[in-house]
Amino acid sequence: MSLPPLVEPADELTVDEVRRYSRHLIIPDVGMDGQKRLKNAKVLCVGAGGLGSPALMYLAAAGVGTLGIVEFDEVDESNLQRQIIHSQADIGRSKAQSAKDSVLGINPYVNVVLHEERLEAENVMDIFGQYDLIVDGTDNFATRYLVNDACVLLNKPYVWGSIYRFDGQASVFWSEHGPCYRCLYPEPPPPGMVPSCAEGGVLGVLCASIGSIQVTEAIKVLAGVGDPLVGRLMIYDALEMQYRQVKVRKDPDCAVCGENPTVTELIDYEAFCGVVSEEAQEAAAGSTITPKQLKEWIDDGENIEIIDVREVNEYEIVSIPGAKLIPKNEFLMGTALATLPQDKKIVLHCKTGVRSAEVLAVLKSAGFADAVHVGGGVIGWVHQIEPGKPVY
Repeated sequence: MSLPPLVEPADELTVDEVRRYSRHLIIPDVGMDGQKRLKNAKVLCVGAGGLGSPALMYLAAAGVGTLGIVEFDEVDESNLQRQIIHSQADIGRSKAQSAKDSVLGINPYVNVVLHEERLEAENVMDIFGQYDLIVDGTDNFATRYLVNDACVLLNKPYVWGSIYRFDGQASVFWSEHGPCYRCLYPEPPPPGMVPSCAEGGVLGVLCASIGSIQVTEAIKVLAGVGDPLVGRLMIYDALEMQYRQVKVRKDPDCAVCGENPTVTELIDYEAFCGVVSEEAQEAAAGSTITPKQLKEWIDDGENIEIIDVREVNEYEIVSIPGAKLIPKNEFLMGTALATLPQDKKIVLHCKTGVRSAEVLAVLKSAGFADAVHVGGGVIGWVHQIEPGKPVY
């Protein structure tokens, strides 16, 4: 689908800019006009993490005049495997500040605007309203639906990307010309059903593959060249080195961009996506212990069975002493219940406490009334009990 340019061209390019962007200028489809449009464009990146890193770097190198960055987190050592906009020296720094320094190091002609805050329903409309196009590099469903709904209500296009292990997806959502994210995914998956990258991992270089697709699409939309991924979902399988496309049609019954929308203003996206299911919340109420409590039980010789519900590769990185590994999926399938001792108190844990809360709900419904889980999981254990152990 060929679309008109999103932004008007700037008045001129300086001599220095002509030299810098010369390889763009000699492409007939870009030329002076396209480069002037990039210079005049205002693009917002939501997140300066795995996808945001390559996206910001290539948008800066391409000559996008104004780059906004929404990011409230700090650089952690575990980020450096994929978040290439940050370096070892940036550990502990604001990701937004670190990203700004890298962007200006690539292209000092870019105007960088920082929004060092969590993107929420209360601020998203004001922030998005300052930009022509949004690049979504988020890794959680609540923010994805927030970004989508805000863009639909503001009639702004956005480039979406998603990564997990060896797989990636990308598309352009623009309700004026095609479907939105809700047309593709009307409802979020059940809480805990789809692991995050922090739980399941991601191949670092996959971020570059999907991030570069996002920037390519952003440039096409801004300059009005080529055929953007509006109404198409690009799926990338890095293990098989295969790209394939799936057509996505506008859903006339879509809750936000359909003919009779039911979502006409922003909603509570944490509640909509249910970070933890109601069943898990109910099960965890009054049945959550701290890592320090677990340590006391171990030291006192309490009659407990510690169950780690993470995956094998996570268990190999770090574990709580004496914990038995039974991955969460075995509980969801019901195969693990028969292996649990009836004469011991079951203590569940995962990485942070989300998966163990979901498993706790399964155990409670199966009759293990005194089962508990460890709030904060193995990460909390390492920080409070064994600070010398690795975290991930």
